[in-house]
Amino acid sequence: MTLRRLSLTDFRSYETALIEPGSGFVVLTGENGAGKSNILEAVSLLTPGRGLRRARLSEMARQGGPGGFSVAAILETPGGDVDLGTGTLPSAVERRQVRINGAAASATALTEWLSILWLTPAMDRLFADAPSGRRAFLDRLVLALEPGHAHHASRYEAAMRARNRLLVDEAPLDTEWCTALEAQMAEHGSALADARDRTIAALNAQLVDQPDGPFAKAHLALEGWQLNGDFGAALAQGRDRDRSAGRSLTGPHRSDLAVTHLGKAQAADRCSTGEQKALLLAMVLAHADLVAKRSGRRPLILLDEVAAHLDPIRRAALFERLAIGGGQVWMTGTEPGLFEAVPNIATRLDINTTVVGSFVTKV
Repeated sequence: MTLRRLSLTDFRSYETALIEPGSGFVVLTGENGAGKSNILEAVSLLTPGRGLRRARLSEMARQGGPGGFSVAAILETPGGDVDLGTGTLPSAVERRQVRINGAAASATALTEWLSILWLTPAMDRLFADAPSGRRAFLDRLVLALEPGHAHHASRYEAAMRARNRLLVDEAPLDTEWCTALEAQMAEHGSALADARDRTIAALNAQLVDQPDGPFAKAHLALEGWQLNGDFGAALAQGRDRDRSAGRSLTGPHRSDLAVTHLGKAQAADRCSTGEQKALLLAMVLAHADLVAKRSGRRPLILLDEVAAHLDPIRRAALFERLAIGGGQVWMTGTEPGLFEAVPNIATRLDINTTVVGSFVTKV
């Protein structure tokens, strides 16, 4: 799968932008603040969710612009080109719209055409920050393998929010409505938990088979809440406790992703920053291989400022692994020299320069 064309309108720092990359590596270089990460964020919006920055839609619209934005792309597939588009209208800046081949579609429908994985500098603290970030990271991995995961996640969150509102309401509890919401939470929460378990098991098997090299081998596990028995009954039994807490204390939203450095038999949160980066890279590379094996299409990979944190040996090893894997890989960095070891077959763009009628136009 290759993005053959990407165009932005009123997105972040861009009034208009056009990129027409080739397959393989797409290297974006430029000064800090030039807009490199904004381009990766735009690409990340071609899948369900809030993108690699997890920002509000209104924050993505260009300051001083009309209020909305659009991201459009042409995806080259074995069956022909597919037009993908997403964005917001000035009159509804928090309502995302999606079009596929010109027809309105749901964000979930994007997963039928494209899978995207990414690493950003903000994820360097993944193992030290709150469990919610690790769950979001895991769910992104699940989504690439099981597109229906997004539906179950959104339905579970909606039912849980409605139940929380009901429980904290001072009016007498509407037990019939509460039971119905708990049934929805049980249905979609169980599917959510099962999909996470399947992905972790498959990824662990893939990681074991990865060749030895400069990147640490990782092992994944779920800690905290586990699906065990009748989830709906557990929710009903916990109503009084949840009412006192003002939120649901049982469910997959209480799970946490635990990662272990296999070579050192040490939890990731106790590893050095460099080791944590290596663990993340190992997981993303293995997952890309797993998705390609399962679906027959390799996901797009977005690596924001990843080269700056690796020594020359590890940079070269990373580029070699990515080249062997194939697919389109988008990378950003401040210095072109960081990407000297990237194979010559690459699209290299200087985001500091306005190139009209070629690869990128930045206004």
